Formats: sequence, structure tokens, C-alpha cells
Amino acid sequence: MGFNNPDISWGELERRLSGRPHDGRLVDPLAGDGSDSPAWSRKRAPYVAPDTGRRSGRVPYAELHCHSNFSFLDGASHPEELAEEAARLGLEALALTDHNGFYGVVRFAEAARAVDLPTIFGAELTLAEPGRALKRPGPADPSGRHLVILARNPRGYALLGRAISEGQLAGEKGAPRIPYERLVELGGQGTGDHWAVLTACRKGPVPAALMTDGPVAARHELARMVSDFGRSNVFVELWDHGLPMDSVRNDAMAELAAQVGVDIIATGNVHHHSVARKRLASAMAAVRARRSLDEIDGWLPPAGMHLRSG
Repeated sequence: MGFNNPDISWGELERRLSGRPHDGRLVDPLAGDGSDSPAWSRKRAPYVAPDTGRRSGRVPYAELHCHSNFSFLDGASHPEELAEEAARLGLEALALTDHNGFYGVVRFAEAARAVDLPTIFGAELTLAEPGRALKRPGPADPSGRHLVILARNPRGYALLGRAISEGQLAGEKGAPRIPYERLVELGGQGTGDHWAVLTACRKGPVPAALMTDGPVAARHELARMVSDFGRSNVFVELWDHGLPMDSVRNDAMAELAAQVGVDIIATGNVHHHSVARKRLASAMAAVRARRSLDEIDGWLPPAGMHLRSG
């Protein structure tokens, strides 16, 4: 060891910090408290479900687009909170679709099992746009096109995990790059029905084309998705957060779905488990954009991004 550390090996230093004698036995667990060192860090305690009860007279509904706080500075609720609230609302199932990763699925699955909630695993992927570098956090409205992909089966989960890993390796920290063409290679038509592909949020290729270039461009994007992934695997996503343009966009998207011949699903595009978490979600959006709440007021997330029943 160098610098100002004692002239001993790393193994000897770890032994002393752990309080072990030379024969390897641990004398006293408190004798060599290593604070937050790997040898002394506590493991996460097993999840214990609260007794929250369930609503009666539920309407069948599964939420297929949901972010936890593992979508860094975007989701505002723990996976456990989402599972608990979904069970209380009587949802048929809940999909966890964090940005570009499966970070929260272990905690989500553990909590969902405890509250008897069926689960779906997926991710909202940020697509690599040719000739355009993805920006790290900072802009009030970060760039990038999104697709929500749900795994239909274990093979679909494995393929989605591979796509995520390749995207993380190809990009930079905080800015993964997942080419659309690579997604088609992994889960497109002819590879088996392993994925359900949603048109995603306003940053999806279809909604974005609709709002910027009109219905013709949006129909072209939707037809391309159908050609690439198969008609039975593509779904037009509708959501309503109470914004003025939501109903207009949903009407147009529903018409596009009818024209192209694909199914429609309704989601909450969820980012927190309850409406009470809205203030935290707004603060996180400001931190992500490195702006004050006053500066980012026009870009703050709407109030309707919480879990709702059918």
C-alpha cells in the first residue's frame, strides 16, 4: 500500500478492520466495526407487506406503463409503494417499466409476491437517433425518442435485458444508446412473439410525429412499427394526465390505430403511486433539469401521473 497508509497488505488491513484474529475467527462483531465498508454493510431487510386492504367492486384493469424511483429523478415512488397501492386499488396486474433498465424488478417482485399482485416486466427504452447525441440531465425537457417494451415470457425478458445491456455499453453514463434497428433484430417480426411494443409517451416515435408533423407522419411511423414487430405485438398507448392536448392526441391516436389495424391500450403513464407524491415529483424534475421550480414551471409534470383503478 502506498501514500500515507501503513505498510501492510490489503488483506491484513481488512482483517484488522473486521476484528478477526490471525486464525480467521471473528471475535466480536462490534470490535472492528467497519462502518459502511463492504464487510459490514447491512443487507436489505425482507419485505413485509402492510395491511392496507383492497377496494371492493373493482373494474378489471392492469397498469402497463409505470416508473419507480429507479427511473432516476423521474419516478417518485419506491417499487414497494407502487405494488402496495396497485394491490389496494385492485389492479389485475402492474408492469414496471423503468427507463433503460431492470433496476427495480427485484424489490418490485418481492413486494408484489407479498401482496399477491401479478407482475409484468418491461422497460421504457431511449432510442439512439442517428447523428444526434443523447444529452445528459440538464435540459428542462431532455431529448430522445422512447419505446415501451414489455416481456411476454422469460425469453422476452432475456432479449430485453440483452438490448438494455448493449445500449448501456454503447452509450455513456446517463445516456444509453439503443438503436431502433437493433431492437428489431432482437425482438422484431420473425423472432417470435416475445415482446409487446407500446407507442409510449409523448416522446414515442408515433406521438412525437403526430404532434410535430401531423397524422400522415404519425401513420407512417406506426406502419413502420407494425412492419418491424408484427401487428399482434404493437399497441397504441393512450393516457390522460389532464393536460389540454391529451384528449386531442388520444382521439388522433385512436383513429390512427383503427386505420392501421392495431389494438389500443389505456395506461396511466405512472410516475408515482399516489397524488400526494406530486410535490416530490415536481422537485425531482427541477433537480433533473438543474433549474429552480420557478424556472421549470412550464415543464413540470402534471398531477395525474399516479396509479388509478379501472
